[in-house]
Amino acid sequence: MRKTRDMPRSRKGKRGSTKPGSLRQEVLQLQLSAKVSPKELKNGVKGESASDDDLTSDVVSHYSSASDTTSVLEDGTAGEQVDEQTAQEETEDKLKQCIDNLMDKSAKNRLAALESLRQAFSSRVLHDFLMERRLTISDCLERSLKKGSGEEQAAAATVFALLCIQLGGGDEVEEGFKMLYPVLTAILMDSGASTVARQSCARTLGMCCYASAAEAGEDLIKSLALLESVFVSSYPNREGVLPTPKPGSAGFHSAALQAWSLLVTLCPASRLTVLLDLHLPKLQACLESSDVNYRITVGETIALLVELAQEVDEEFEMEDREGLCECLKSLATDGNKHRAKNDRRKQRSIFREVLHYIENEDFSQEKIRFGVESISIDGWMRRRIYNAFKEILGSGISHHLQFNPLLRDIFGLGSPLILDAAVKGIKMSRLEKHLSNSAAFKARTKLRNKVRDKRADVM
Repeated sequence: MRKTRDMPRSRKGKRGSTKPGSLRQEVLQLQLSAKVSPKELKNGVKGESASDDDLTSDVVSHYSSASDTTSVLEDGTAGEQVDEQTAQEETEDKLKQCIDNLMDKSAKNRLAALESLRQAFSSRVLHDFLMERRLTISDCLERSLKKGSGEEQAAAATVFALLCIQLGGGDEVEEGFKMLYPVLTAILMDSGASTVARQSCARTLGMCCYASAAEAGEDLIKSLALLESVFVSSYPNREGVLPTPKPGSAGFHSAALQAWSLLVTLCPASRLTVLLDLHLPKLQACLESSDVNYRITVGETIALLVELAQEVDEEFEMEDREGLCECLKSLATDGNKHRAKNDRRKQRSIFREVLHYIENEDFSQEKIRFGVESISIDGWMRRRIYNAFKEILGSGISHHLQFNPLLRDIFGLGSPLILDAAVKGIKMSRLEKHLSNSAAFKARTKLRNKVRDKRADVM
């Protein structure tokens, strides 16, 4: 069973409210301000004012036109619905063409089709459209994985992971996963295959197994064992010496370890205890790896395993905890000049968090905002799950958090919110944006001046 915590959700005010600050009141105020002509503004500057009767009649006329405003909004909404429907039909036609191009004889055309599908699947939710065509798409992707080049295999694996996310888990995903599992594992274990393709297959294997909700099932156990067989080759030998990494192997090991750690979050307590005893000591030794990205992945995995162990047993104590903390301190303050500046900065940031958690059992909470909602990343498990989806979806993760039932279920968000059409239609004018930016700029300048004054006093 996936462990999720209820997420705080913003509450919207009652629709139709006329209280100060409500949407209806703001619309009326904008109408009143728009009614005043430049001539009236000029007269106002000179000290001339309109009569009370004129003002009263203006107010009454604007309030009486509220129904007209509503009808205009409704007309605009209807027009938008027609435009959205037309755009949806055009998008589906293009997607159908891309699906047809997956069977094209030209490798260039197949790659272009895969890239188009990747962009479409990651940027919008297409559940109904894909549900009808999932078997056709799966057949085409299987063909690309079996006969395509390394680049085509990598692209096909990514599109299949996106397809599983789109379908939202359940029997359909499990059916597709079983169908492509043999070819994914064949590429993963083929030492002669493209490294990029093997990395992509590792991520897809982890994501699809996770999305199919194969908790404590045969698929979960097999996938864990398969991914383990990849990254254990980076473990130290019997003499405690780390092997010399081959070109590209560190990225491959990182992808396998990340996919494995995602699936570990589904493991029952009995299985988790076995994995901790087997992997935690050897992962600690891998913190000395020569590849910065692999070191970071190992550090995050150690923190995740410790967090999961503490959920199973509150009195859990690590072996050689002091030695681990010393190693983490060294990495958190690493200043070796032979390493790139960006690598050092990234490494120090991550390992400060890991060290803080191991020493104090405290995680620096992070809030991810999307639309009018947000989720709280309050632990290493939630961070691993979020990062796994982000690696596949890219910038489209915000859209999927808003509308994809699978992600909303995993992060405890409930059903997708349905926003009022009037709220969707409101946009800031250029003048409002200018005034807002000017106010923010002034506030920022005042704050910085205060800081500069304090620095001057100290000096």
